Amino acid sequence: MKRCPTCQRTYADAILKFCRDDGSVLLNDLSSSDTASTLKLIGSEPAEERGTKPIQSRSASIAVLPFVNVSADPENEFFCDGLAEELLNALSKVEGLRVAARTSAFSFKGKDVDLRDIGRRLGVGAVLEGSVRKAGNQLRINVQLVDVEDGYSLWSERYDRELRDIFSIQEELSLAIVEGMKLKLPGTNRNAILRRYTDNAEAYQLYLKGRYHQNKWTPEGIRKSVEYFEQAIAIDENYALAYAGIADSYASLSAMNAFGLSVKETAPKAKAAAIRALEIDSTLAEAHSSLALVKLNFEWDFPGAKEEFERALGLNPNYINAHHWYSHYLIAVGRMDESLTVSRRARELDPLDLEINVHLAWHFYFARDYDQVLEVVQQTLEMDAKFSEAYWFAGWAYVQKGLYSEAIAAYERSLEQAKPELLAWLGHAYALSGDRVQAEKLLDKIKDHASQNCVSPYWFAIICLGLNDLDQTFAWLQKACDERNAWLVYLKVNPLFDSIRTDRRFDSLLKQVGLD
Repeated sequence: MKRCPTCQRTYADAILKFCRDDGSVLLNDLSSSDTASTLKLIGSEPAEERGTKPIQSRSASIAVLPFVNVSADPENEFFCDGLAEELLNALSKVEGLRVAARTSAFSFKGKDVDLRDIGRRLGVGAVLEGSVRKAGNQLRINVQLVDVEDGYSLWSERYDRELRDIFSIQEELSLAIVEGMKLKLPGTNRNAILRRYTDNAEAYQLYLKGRYHQNKWTPEGIRKSVEYFEQAIAIDENYALAYAGIADSYASLSAMNAFGLSVKETAPKAKAAAIRALEIDSTLAEAHSSLALVKLNFEWDFPGAKEEFERALGLNPNYINAHHWYSHYLIAVGRMDESLTVSRRARELDPLDLEINVHLAWHFYFARDYDQVLEVVQQTLEMDAKFSEAYWFAGWAYVQKGLYSEAIAAYERSLEQAKPELLAWLGHAYALSGDRVQAEKLLDKIKDHASQNCVSPYWFAIICLGLNDLDQTFAWLQKACDERNAWLVYLKVNPLFDSIRTDRRFDSLLKQVGLD
């Protein structure tokens, strides 16, 4: 049984952590037990004693879990996730404080996992959890900071405020967490975590909705994210984070599918949004990272991309996306050892992110270590056997090892949707296996898809390459080059093209991409 210390309501559901009526942290009800608890109950000590125990277990590190929505309206989920993410982002700017990345921390959402176990799995010394009850313009936010070494509460608080006070609440929370962890906060750090990007609560909520949908990284989620970011900007035209959000959405490799637009249409939108964000705030790491991605993937401005990535990491060394994308830059220019270092740093910051974990397979593929690719794939699938992207890398490795049947099986495991890239890789493997009929059928499927959607010429080139139709391969690659296809930045290092590297036409492509 569990009991709410505020309203005294009891619950039989052992999974619940917060009261459904007022959001308070539930306590284990031991009134019927004749055994003493060996762990002091979180929140059970007198209020005057809370917040006085310093962390002894690890160097300063914290995970911010997604806040639980105890509102009557399930649509308020975006607000709970967004509030936790904004706190996480603010804390990541505190020098000397290591903050678990969003994806890893949010992987425990809706799961009944002991906070101490969460801390151990994320390698942090403290965990922040909370609940949000939102009714109209009224907010009730309960939070507690827990030392994962022994389960003691370092600090806890309840906020009963109006929605318009959300910025003040965030500021109070950030400072209270830093104080609860007994950290020193230099003036520069204090200014960073108290920085407001908007004073408009409505614009802020729209921004949170945008990030909520963007974090799904589906075509529909990306479309919705831009809609909400644009609505936020319509209210506050100087909302730098909203512009950065637009830049992220349009710079993603899914933008073409999301908007049905070519790269020549999405890339300028991404660049314009990133530049506008930086005009408003030149210290915004997110915008520098998005601009770097545009320069890398679409403008093929490798020196410019390097400069922007390093600027982003200098401003926020904990920014996962900057580490991840910077490693892509390092791969593209052939700096494999440095890429591995950056990739491992990204995984260290975000250990439970499937994308970050499987990215090591991406690195090893271009480094031509195919056994390591398969090892990383296996490790990632042990985390989630349904993670389809892992099978892509397995297929790539099997093709280079000449194991075409295994490659075909791997690609088919990931073929949940008839995406052009999956059809292309599968068709390439069929062609190399000698099954030209099946390869040509898949080529026709991509053509059918292209008749109704925006499809890059790059994917036609992949199947034609497998069919050894070199004239068509180079014709499609040239069209992809004219389109500024992002996959071409790996042209110099991609084993897929080893069979045509001696062709003069390949040298011409390298020069056009800026990789000669």
